[in-house]
Amino acid sequence: MPLLVMKFGGTSVADLARIENAAKKVQAEVERGYDVIVIVSAMSGKTNELVGWVEQTSKLYDAREYDAVVASGENVTAGLMALRLQEMGVPARSWQGWQVPINTTSAHGSARFISIPRDNIDAKFAEGFKVAVVAGFQGLSAEGRITTLGRGGSDTTAVAFAAAFSAERCDIYTDVDGVYTTDPRVSPKARKLDKIAFEEMLELASLGAKVLQTRSVELAMRYKVRLRVLSSFDDSENNGTLVCDEEEIMESKVVSGVAFSRDEAKMTLVSVEDRPGVASAIFGPLAEAGVNVDMIVQNISEKNYGTHTGAVTDMTFSVPVNQVARAQKAMKDALDAGIVKYDELLTDTDVAKVSVVGIGMRSQVGVAAKMFAALAAENVNIKVIATSEIKISVLIDRKYMELAVQALHDAFELEKA
Repeated sequence: MPLLVMKFGGTSVADLARIENAAKKVQAEVERGYDVIVIVSAMSGKTNELVGWVEQTSKLYDAREYDAVVASGENVTAGLMALRLQEMGVPARSWQGWQVPINTTSAHGSARFISIPRDNIDAKFAEGFKVAVVAGFQGLSAEGRITTLGRGGSDTTAVAFAAAFSAERCDIYTDVDGVYTTDPRVSPKARKLDKIAFEEMLELASLGAKVLQTRSVELAMRYKVRLRVLSSFDDSENNGTLVCDEEEIMESKVVSGVAFSRDEAKMTLVSVEDRPGVASAIFGPLAEAGVNVDMIVQNISEKNYGTHTGAVTDMTFSVPVNQVARAQKAMKDALDAGIVKYDELLTDTDVAKVSVVGIGMRSQVGVAAKMFAALAAENVNIKVIATSEIKISVLIDRKYMELAVQALHDAFELEKA
C-alpha cells in the first residue's frame, strides 16, 4: 500500500478535542487507501512542564533520567491518538521509540539517528493495522536507554520515518497554513508560497524562520523527502506549502522570502595580530565553548599597529545574543593563555539579522544592489554583510528590523508570490 507520514505538533494535539480533529485527518488518508505513520509531539506545554519538574528535582540532573522524564510527554499523546483512532474504527496502535526501535547515538538531550528498522512496523501493517502512531522526539541508545533529539525533534523524527519507509510524502501539521514570504506579523503583505525548494527552506529555517526545524529540512533534502507544511485547523484546498526539489518548481522567483532574527549580537576583536593561523586561534576556542558563530568579517584595523609590533586586523563576527557571555569568556581565556592577542573586545547586543533568500539568485545579477538600495532609501545602515549562493544577510540596528523587512519585501515584490 502507498504510505504517508503525518506529524502533528503540540498545538495540534493540545487537548482531547484537537487529538480527535487530528485523528479525523488521519482517518481521511486511510480512507483514500494509504497506510499511515503518525508522529506526535507532546501536548502543548507538557514538555516545558516536565523539564520544569526535572530542574526542580535536581539542579545537576542525570541527563539519562532527564530524557526518561521528558520523553514521556510524547508517549501519552501517542497512546491517546491510537485510542481515538480505534474508537473511530481505524486499526491503529501506538509505538514508543524503543519498540520500533529508533536507534540513536547516546548524546542525551541531542541524540542523532543511526537507523530505523522497518521490520516491526511492516509486520503490523501486514497483519491489517492501518496506522502506526509513533512517539516523536525520542529514540534508543546502544546502552538501552531512552534518548531525546533536542528542539524540533518530532519534525526530524517524521522526516526520518518518511525516508526509512520511502513514504510518498511527509505532512507536517502545525498552527500555520504554510511557509510565507516573511512573517505576516511583521509585513501584512506577506504571501503564502505554494512550493519552496529544499535549499531555500533550509536557509530560511537557519536564518530565523520558525516553521520547520533546520535538522528536519537537512534530512529531507538529503533523502529527497517531499515535505508539506500545513495547518491542522484549515480544511481549505489552499492549505499548505510543499517543500520539494527545485526541479519541481517551474519558475523560481529571484527572491522567495525575507527572514530575520532579533536575537543577534555583533562582537569585534580590535587589533588582532595579522598572521597565519589567527582565525583558527579565535574560532577554535569559540567552537570548543559551544558558541555558534555566523557572520564573519575581517578588515584592516583603524588602530593600525596599536600595541603590537607587526600588522594588525579587526575581526568581527555575530553570535546569538544568549551566547555573548560564553563568547566573552572564551576570548578572555584565549587572551590569558596567549593563544590570541588583541587590544579590545567590543560587543553590540542591539542588532538584528535580515536576509533575502532565493534559488533564483544563482542566475540573476543585481540582487545585492537592489537590496542595498532598498535599505539605503530607508536610511538603514548596514554593519556586516554575508552572502552565499542563494542568500544575502546583513546585520543592522535592531530598531530598524521591521522597517528593513518591509522595505525588502516591497523591493522584491514578494506580495506577488
